[in-house]
Amino acid sequence: MQTRLHTVYMVSDATGETMTNVMRACLAQFPGATVVTRRFSFTRTLGQVERLAAELARQPGLVFFSVVDQSIRRALVDRCRELDVPAVSLLDPVLEAMSKAFNEEHLHEPGLQHSLDERYFERIDAMHFALALDDGQATERLKEADVVLVGVSRTSKTPTCMYLANKGIKAANIPLVPGVPPPDALLELKGKLIVGLTTDPRRLTDIRRTRLKIINESEGSDYADPDLVETELREARKLYNRMGWMVIDVTRRSIEEVSATIMQKLGAMNSEGRS
Repeated sequence: MQTRLHTVYMVSDATGETMTNVMRACLAQFPGATVVTRRFSFTRTLGQVERLAAELARQPGLVFFSVVDQSIRRALVDRCRELDVPAVSLLDPVLEAMSKAFNEEHLHEPGLQHSLDERYFERIDAMHFALALDDGQATERLKEADVVLVGVSRTSKTPTCMYLANKGIKAANIPLVPGVPPPDALLELKGKLIVGLTTDPRRLTDIRRTRLKIINESEGSDYADPDLVETELREARKLYNRMGWMVIDVTRRSIEEVSATIMQKLGAMNSEGRS
């Protein structure tokens, strides 16, 4: 007995990965069937529908589609009807059920899931970047950063970088250490947003004292000496002014507020770059 060959067309207005996974799960229920799958991704124009119709005319088969643009959907369904091939929308039952349950009309925008995936991976990449360039590491990669934070110890550089990374922004940070000059890679960096963080000396002294108690090194350390803390902040401010860097005082600002200020500046710089 000759085995019949079945052709299944998968038509999507995005990558088609979701449809591929669904079809794989369904086909597993038909182990005796011999199936050839044809995948048509990013189908968003009437011309693409016509090219698909030409393929269907030569080799008819079952059509599954996930297309949300109404005009493209209509053209696809009409052409399938003319060719007498079955066309099944993969998303319609789910979308209709959600619309009824949420009492809200769904968007008709193609590729939203793909764009969400891209934003997710952008955040992951930014997280990895922030960790790799935390606390002055890998300074040779500073040119890849969207923003570089500079400041003395305990001025919230790392948590601010991680918050920005969660927004998809590649942030690096460089600590200013007494007696150690800033790295040349920082001083020579051009065309990037560099932000100098500062704070109130008394507040910073208290934060450092608490830190020393946590690590049991409160005795004999000048890390939290009020005069030396004030000197550190003063020298840092001189550096910021000399280099012309943006300065943010974090004394009474949350990490979210500091990050919002940085993102606003980044947005303004990007707008200027496009104009």
